Amino acid sequence: MNKINSLFANSKDQKLLSLYFCAGCPTLEGTADVILTMQSRGIAMIEVGIPFSDPLADGPVIQSAATQALKNGMTLTKLFAQLKAIKGQVEIPLVLMGYLNPILHYGIEAFCQSCVDAGVSGAIIPDLPFDDYLNLVKPAADKYDLRIIMLITPETSEERIRFIEDHTDGFIYMVSSASVTGTQKSFDNQKQEYFRHINAMNLRNPRMIGFGISNAQTLKAAQDNATGAIIGSKFVTLLNESKNADEALDKLFDALSK
Repeated sequence: MNKINSLFANSKDQKLLSLYFCAGCPTLEGTADVILTMQSRGIAMIEVGIPFSDPLADGPVIQSAATQALKNGMTLTKLFAQLKAIKGQVEIPLVLMGYLNPILHYGIEAFCQSCVDAGVSGAIIPDLPFDDYLNLVKPAADKYDLRIIMLITPETSEERIRFIEDHTDGFIYMVSSASVTGTQKSFDNQKQEYFRHINAMNLRNPRMIGFGISNAQTLKAAQDNATGAIIGSKFVTLLNESKNADEALDKLFDALSK
């Protein structure tokens, strides 16, 4: 069974925590250490960012990390080699998050095959049009048992959400607000109503809420309204400051308790 499906099948009553970091930042060769440290500290699933020069859905923190990673020399080919080297040690799901341009350059089928060879269970491609997903990406992903995770926002219509639900597997990435990535102190009533509305739809796919989670209040709101939470910008900031994954996780867990 795909590791993503296995995680959610065995964690229905748990409040999962998934973290994002950008491969190649703060150091080119640090990807493996960050992943293995996260795993040892109880992180349920890891999103590994593929650095790209024009990350439209990301705020300044992740944009800066991507720029640094590219300066460090990170490429998709190098990332797959790093992941393949630790494949036997990684037990939790790895999800690559990246934009369509580098993936098209690499080749869609080659990308899906390399994901499986490197122990990757899924991919998030924020700028992938849904028609292209159905016609170009899904056939290759299905062939290699790779989950393509789609995003929904407060602006996504119920009809569209149902359509996504019918044509995807793994989980749905529920973006907390119609904005770029970044931290927030709290989720306002409008966002809370959005969470409640999606809950009332009784979707088959589990959901993870991301964008803006950085403290106890936002974490609780996400975990109360979905299977779990995804944290990116806050962890990326702490990792870049400390240059040490263990120390960054200590600081993150401290922030999430307040």
